[in-house]
Amino acid sequence: MIVIAHLSDLHLDGDERSLARATRVFDHLNGLRGEIDAVLVTGDLADHGLAEEYEAVAKLFAGPRKILQPLHCPGNHDVRGPYREVLLGEAPSDGPINQVHHAGGAVFALCDSTIPGRDDGYLTDETLAWLESVLADAADAPVFVCFHHPPAELHIPYVDGIRQTGEDRLAALLSRRSNVVAVLCGHAHTAAAGTFAGLPLLVAPGVVSTIGLPWESDRIIDLDAPPAIAFHVLGDDGRLTTHYRVIQAPAR
Repeated sequence: MIVIAHLSDLHLDGDERSLARATRVFDHLNGLRGEIDAVLVTGDLADHGLAEEYEAVAKLFAGPRKILQPLHCPGNHDVRGPYREVLLGEAPSDGPINQVHHAGGAVFALCDSTIPGRDDGYLTDETLAWLESVLADAADAPVFVCFHHPPAELHIPYVDGIRQTGEDRLAALLSRRSNVVAVLCGHAHTAAAGTFAGLPLLVAPGVVSTIGLPWESDRIIDLDAPPAIAFHVLGDDGRLTTHYRVIQAPAR
């Protein structure tokens, strides 16, 4: 069995509010009675892409805890240069930030779906070629394909207007491989589940805020709703189950 904690959209911005909400989530993960195999953060770690914001992210990730160092990929609020320099210890550059990690017997292909200077997403030909090589190298190991922008409509106009486009290319690639378990993303600031290319498409809820559904309210962004996370469980039988958890503030 493989257990993944999936969260997204921390938007650390130097303000105490965003840091407190992210800290609440990581305190919850620290307090789990059992071990998990991976912690995945699908983008928008920082709000303005500033070096000092990534320093706060790095401090949050490196705090005392028993959980593993989080796996992460950039979102549209992230900036590749400072992201690389502070979080990855690499020289700044503007190329896509694509990473592969192995945890719990699974492979995590962390793709960069961002378009610098824009809010919508797109996987470049370079990223798709990289992903194809990762899937080939994984052989029979289960693979989770991860990025920030959902590659399909979620029926939330605000989010759908800045989703990932060019998705037919990704769907064609995934259809050629049988070892992909699911597509994991963020960006929507709401828990959602659907399908893409015949695979589960699982969207992490937001940590910093929640986006409302158009039939719920005229208010787009809810700053009062508590942060939430997802737990994805890949059973020994190959079946995937997802649980969503709201992280309430500790009682005073």
